[in-house]
Amino acid sequence: MARTNPRTKPARDEATRSGEQAPNPVWFKPVMFGFMLLGLVWIIVFYVSQGQLPIPALASWNILVGFGIAFIGFLMTTRWR
Repeated sequence: MARTNPRTKPARDEATRSGEQAPNPVWFKPVMFGFMLLGLVWIIVFYVSQGQLPIPALASWNILVGFGIAFIGFLMTTRWR
C-alpha cells in the first residue's frame, strides 16, 4: 500500500491557499476599457449634439446612462488582476 507524505501538497492547493488567483481572461481588459470609453463617448456625443443624440427621448437622462456605462467599467477594475 502506497503512503502519501502529508507534508507535500499538490501545487494547486498551495496556490489557492496562498491567495493567488488565476489571471483574467484575455477579453477582460478590452471590455473594461471599452465600457469606460463608451460611457465617455456617450456623454460627449450628448453635449456636442446639444441633446439631440444619442437617444433624444431620454433628454438629460443620457448623462446618467453614460455615467452608468462608464461605472460598469470602473467596477470591473476591482476584479482586474
